[in-house]
Amino acid sequence: MPFSHHSHSGQFCKHAKGTLEEVVLAAIKQGFRVYGLSEHVPRYSLDHLYPEEIEAGLSPDCLMKQFADFLDEAHRLKSAYASQITLLVGLETEYITEDDLDKLSNILSEHSNRIEYIVGSVHHVHELPIDFNRAMFDDALRRFAPTIKTDTPRASHMDQFLSAYFDAQYTLLKRFRPEIIGHLDLCRLYNPGLLFSEYPDAYNKLERNISYAASYGALFEFNAAALRKGWDTCYPGRDVVELVHALGGRFTLSDDSHGPQGVGEKYPEMRDYLRGLGVSELWFLSHPTDSYVGPVFERGLAATRIGGEWWDDCFWKR
Repeated sequence: MPFSHHSHSGQFCKHAKGTLEEVVLAAIKQGFRVYGLSEHVPRYSLDHLYPEEIEAGLSPDCLMKQFADFLDEAHRLKSAYASQITLLVGLETEYITEDDLDKLSNILSEHSNRIEYIVGSVHHVHELPIDFNRAMFDDALRRFAPTIKTDTPRASHMDQFLSAYFDAQYTLLKRFRPEIIGHLDLCRLYNPGLLFSEYPDAYNKLERNISYAASYGALFEFNAAALRKGWDTCYPGRDVVELVHALGGRFTLSDDSHGPQGVGEKYPEMRDYLRGLGVSELWFLSHPTDSYVGPVFERGLAATRIGGEWWDDCFWKR
């Protein structure tokens, strides 16, 4: 303790700030012992670039080179700061079309010795971003109600939207078995009070996804980003936490930082949220020792449980 498995830097992500080294130095300063570097994989179509990337004159080819440069820099930092912090080098997925998954397979094959873990995330539904801004989210939601004139589609259309999100998530899980499940309920970013139990089809798919991820030992991240975006909880919300727990899932922590200023941000509030839910166990990714006898993920890392009462770690008193 403490640890985070999900982070970004302005050096390799245009909506973040600072350099990757600045992120690492911030993690060291705050007392993190394990910190995951997980920049986004490239997107391969001009139509899928974000406004700040277009404004910067980037192309899909630029994003591919940027990701390769990230791997080089991440491993340089991993070696340079090995005596001060354990850095894990991973990636965060994108699933917009099937082509993204095929190209992710190619990346994993080409860099198999350099990518230690995957943060499995979905940010799009019907090829539209659902977490960039409210307008784009509403546009994605309206795709499920093309004949409705109102700005608030009927409940059945929300069920279809949520179901499409969870179907995409399931495809990602089945194909790549990510070690970390990224912001599981991102699909309700702009509707934090939404209860999945009120949408039967979507709820069944959510339950299916959690059961599958739990079956191979994935870690479900508590992600502090939701607290920065106005929620009174982190991802996932209370109802999903209860479901993950009921289905035998294991939890970990992530700050989802977007620059050095975001390292460890909202961790005290996240701790209070977990304590209020009665979360007694936390896990993190680590390299198995020679004497380790438990299961190992296909990319070589293992899940390690925090010993004792995690909330008593000296990190929380800093």
